[in-house]
Amino acid sequence: MYSLARALLFQLDAERAHRLVMHNLGRWPLLAKLAVSRFEAPATLEQTILGHSFAHPVGLAAGLDKDGIAIRGMFQCGFSSVEVGTVTPLPQPGNEQPRLFRLKQDEALINRMGFNNHGSASCAAQIRKLSQRPGIIGVNIGKNKITPNESAGADYMKALLDVVSVADYITVNLSSPNTPGLRDLQSASTVKDLCKQLEPTLLDNNTPVFIKLSPDLNEETLIDIIESIKTLSTSLKIGIIATNTTVTRENLHSPAQHETGGLSGKPLTARSTKVIQTVWRASGGQLPIIGCGGIFDAADAYEKIRAGASLLQIYTAFIYRGPTVVRDIVSGLDELLKADGFKHISEAVGCDVR
Repeated sequence: MYSLARALLFQLDAERAHRLVMHNLGRWPLLAKLAVSRFEAPATLEQTILGHSFAHPVGLAAGLDKDGIAIRGMFQCGFSSVEVGTVTPLPQPGNEQPRLFRLKQDEALINRMGFNNHGSASCAAQIRKLSQRPGIIGVNIGKNKITPNESAGADYMKALLDVVSVADYITVNLSSPNTPGLRDLQSASTVKDLCKQLEPTLLDNNTPVFIKLSPDLNEETLIDIIESIKTLSTSLKIGIIATNTTVTRENLHSPAQHETGGLSGKPLTARSTKVIQTVWRASGGQLPIIGCGGIFDAADAYEKIRAGASLLQIYTAFIYRGPTVVRDIVSGLDELLKADGFKHISEAVGCDVR
């Protein structure tokens, strides 16, 4: 059924199709049941990470549901967690359109959305409307485009205060390539200072925080950041999301390959896995990692788990493969674990880099 729906949606401009899906899943969340039947994840995949229980490791990455309007519909697709955002303190329209492009031959997307969202307070209000929470809800926060980097901490603090009471965890986005200067905040000292600024509010609410990093960081910088974050883990519940989108363009075949913005999907698979390995080694396995980037099937997912990821997020695969991709990855992971003699997913985490 999704193949037909996708064919119709792919006739539309990418952003228009995106808005249509979000609107309909938000208004009629049970629509997802038409595409994917309910499934139960095996106990081998259930984990408790930073105090929260995840039924299985496959979650939705930020960027698809920026304002939290379709959370119920996303959970109906089978995700164990849904991360909304990126949200900023003030609403902002984002960059000029067109700003979202399909690279069909590469099973990839390029976006230069620019944190278009209705603001952190609006997102919090959307989450409060939920009558029940069938899974873990994360909120991804960022700074407004007009805010200079020297004042970025105040923006992250304002967004955090708006959403912390409704979020199961917070993600601090320092790695989007579509807000000018944002990636300059990815230094060990800046990350540490920002986390210390947010720490009292996070501790008061007992809320975990993940730092989302770029796949384009060199290994030395990445290790410095992880060493800095490790020192915070004695007080904060803190982890890493590896990775955001990339600005590199290698071995692409689609006409839209030269569009500016962040590239996601299949071309990012190997690079994000390498970053996960580096993070796991640098942290000595002490920091939980959410693996994100080019996960399309159970084999991709399993590779990231063996590289050091405890949890996973997908976005582009959901666009190209549809909602059944969640069920397919979950069932395939269980089979791969059993084939390798693992009784639980935790035994496989980082096994390739220990």
